[in-house]
Amino acid sequence: MADVVQYRMERMTEELDDLERRGLFSSAEIADIVRHRRDFEYRLKRPSPLKQDFLLYIDYERRLDALRDLRKRAIIGRLVEEEKATGKKGEKKWKKSVSDLAGVLRILDIYSKAVVRFKGDLDLWFQYLEFCRERRHGRMRQALAQAVRFHPKVPGLWIYAAAWEFDQNLNVTAARALMQSGLRTCPNSEDLWMEYLRMELTYLNKLKARKIACEKGVGSLVGEETEQRKGEDMETFISVNDDILCKRGPLAVQTIYHGAVEALPSSMSLRKRFLEILDNVDLVQSEELKEEIMEDLKKNFSQNEEYWDWLARLQVVHMKESKKLKTEVLLSKLNKAFEVYEEALKILPTTKMFSLYTKFYLDLILANREDPDSVLSNTAFEAGEFTSRILEVYENAERSGCLTKELAYEYISFYLQIGRIEEARDLAKKLCNGRLSEAADLWTLRISTELKWLTSKTASINDDDLRSISDLFRTALTRLSVSELESLWLMALKFFSTRKKHFEKLVQSLMMELAKASKSDNGYTIAFAAVSWVLQRDGVKRAREMYKRFLALPHPSLSFFKNCIDLETSLASVGDGDGVANTRQVV
Repeated sequence: MADVVQYRMERMTEELDDLERRGLFSSAEIADIVRHRRDFEYRLKRPSPLKQDFLLYIDYERRLDALRDLRKRAIIGRLVEEEKATGKKGEKKWKKSVSDLAGVLRILDIYSKAVVRFKGDLDLWFQYLEFCRERRHGRMRQALAQAVRFHPKVPGLWIYAAAWEFDQNLNVTAARALMQSGLRTCPNSEDLWMEYLRMELTYLNKLKARKIACEKGVGSLVGEETEQRKGEDMETFISVNDDILCKRGPLAVQTIYHGAVEALPSSMSLRKRFLEILDNVDLVQSEELKEEIMEDLKKNFSQNEEYWDWLARLQVVHMKESKKLKTEVLLSKLNKAFEVYEEALKILPTTKMFSLYTKFYLDLILANREDPDSVLSNTAFEAGEFTSRILEVYENAERSGCLTKELAYEYISFYLQIGRIEEARDLAKKLCNGRLSEAADLWTLRISTELKWLTSKTASINDDDLRSISDLFRTALTRLSVSELESLWLMALKFFSTRKKHFEKLVQSLMMELAKASKSDNGYTIAFAAVSWVLQRDGVKRAREMYKRFLALPHPSLSFFKNCIDLETSLASVGDGDGVANTRQVV
């Protein structure tokens, strides 16, 4: 190992001598560089070098090369000033030498060793490629070939390689060949298909730009570009006429689209992305291509709820940017979206379809409330019309048997949002007593709705109302397990916290449920909430009595023990004499 390191250090002699001779680094600094490099070289020659060793070495060399470049510029600046002062030009020139190139070559060498050592580290590969690209080094092509050889199934590498050939190396033929090789290796990559399409369309735009430049007589520009790209892609320099340009774009899109669909027949997002690209390009037959894709979508995805939702939202996708459109046009777009949803419900009367339809309405209403200047505020759609439409959708879902607990929760919540508490109360009662009687969230919403209704009806709650609420709580709490109704138990404890009689009945019910249930942290979270309410209302003594009642139950949870210990510890810290003794007892 020492011999190899010594050999590598000796190969740096010419570079280090050049740095000192040119005045870029002093002899002391050169000695420090040698010491650091020897240390890094020994690290890399270990039996199992770490990735961090390579990265630290690269970082050191990059900073060193940046410092060398900075000092070189300073020296050149001084030489220029001296020439101006003396009036003698050309006597002192800075010529390139070994030290100007050695730093970059060493960094490339370290990267090359690192990626071979850690072949599977894609982040390291991309760092290597980025460094080659930034320095415009000739090793880039070799590095790309090595990367795709080790990682042929990574679409990002094929895209990166093709982009470099197209943008940096200005070689369309090589870029196209790389894209096609990538698609043969990774035919299921949507991103690869999309980037291939973008590349072909960008190339077409460049041809159009060149044609326009030629027509305007910008001969010098065209001549310079021709010299730069000569020999790379001969088809670029073929005389381009209008017919070829008109046909080439749609043909490229159509060919790539058919290939992509054949490779990914079940991908809806692929077809949607093609449509997005067509919306942003100017092609002669773009409308025909869009129609073909839309027909393909309907044929293959008409049994998919997401397709219908996307199609409906597509009708109004540009409404936010179209505030200057006439009211009739906006209403027409909205009605088209509603018609799409109605057609979808005839084909797919499913829970998901109803849910997507109602979400569309709710999104429209929410957007209108958040933005007073939204397009909906200028239309003839009144709030009442939206309300009646969305309620009709919920009713249809209920009649079709597609009203899940989530959709039912939205249904009741919508009544509450529009201030119709009576209807919300009646609906919640009907659903909780019907086929959704096991839905914990609905019971919680039903009771909170009852409480809102009571507080809106009268300022104070009488005994009959209390008894009614208490019975409702008891019905819900005995119907489902403690863990399912944690939020409802906490709501009940809070509501009855100032009413001792009802609170005690609630605690007894909780103790019975905990005694019947197996060990449950959720149940004992509720138990400690009861202890906390008693502590606030009746003081420390009653709180201790309360938690000891829960500790006497079979299998109290560990979290409850911890909460009791924390309570006693905090009481002891504020001077409670029994805190320490009770802590020991709980422990």
